[in-house]
Amino acid sequence: MDYRANPLLRLVARAWPAPMFVLAACAGDAATGAGGAGVKVVAAGSQPPPVDSPNHKMERERLVARYIEPAGVKDAAVLAAMRKVPRHLFVPGNMRAQAYADHPLPIGHDQTISQPSLVAFMTEILRVGREDRVLEIGTGSGYQAAILGELVRAVFTIEIVRPLGEESARRLKQLGYENIRVRVGDGFQGWPEEAPFDAIIVTCAPESVPQPLIDQLKPGGRMCIPVGPHFGAQDLYLLVKRADGTLERKAVLPVRFVPMTGRAKQRE
Repeated sequence: MDYRANPLLRLVARAWPAPMFVLAACAGDAATGAGGAGVKVVAAGSQPPPVDSPNHKMERERLVARYIEPAGVKDAAVLAAMRKVPRHLFVPGNMRAQAYADHPLPIGHDQTISQPSLVAFMTEILRVGREDRVLEIGTGSGYQAAILGELVRAVFTIEIVRPLGEESARRLKQLGYENIRVRVGDGFQGWPEEAPFDAIIVTCAPESVPQPLIDQLKPGGRMCIPVGPHFGAQDLYLLVKRADGTLERKAVLPVRFVPMTGRAKQRE
């Protein structure tokens, strides 16, 4: 499907201000101390069970019917995950009344959770399978990781903003996502000890695709990543790794994401 030809997705990509196009990702060097160089695999503690009411489930059904399906997302497993994951539990309490509107919401630390239609779109183009292992760069509140956690065997997700990463690890553990591991650190380097990955999804924009991420993608694997300067034109790219290690590249959607920080910022 040519998603650029979809007028709704073109509107989604252009209508929101620049800071809105993130999945709460990769935004601050201060999170890891010295320039984002440290890493930490977060151990999540137990919390009281969350509340997901029948009304919330109805709101998710409406969200899929009104926004996600009309945006062109058709994969049945992705739609099922969007209907299942309680987005209201991934946003601050004062934002929960807006959790099932199709727009971004602030989650603290100058970050946002992306609109559900974009989450669904990025997930669908990865074409993940049940036995896949997926790397996510930019955990944010954990919503995208949870969607992926419904679809694949294992998710490895990295967040550079320490408070977000630690909170997301607790939230995902509380919601029962035993197949998701959260690391606090610089996503530019990926997660080499767990590589290779069947798919990689990146939610912050470097000016060029980090070589460590290319190296950690399996032959035949797919990467969804925004690329471009912070104050210039960015495109969401779908990359497919060929058997010889080269990449097939396709720009699928004009977007605006926060820049990738840490080592990526130092290289500019």
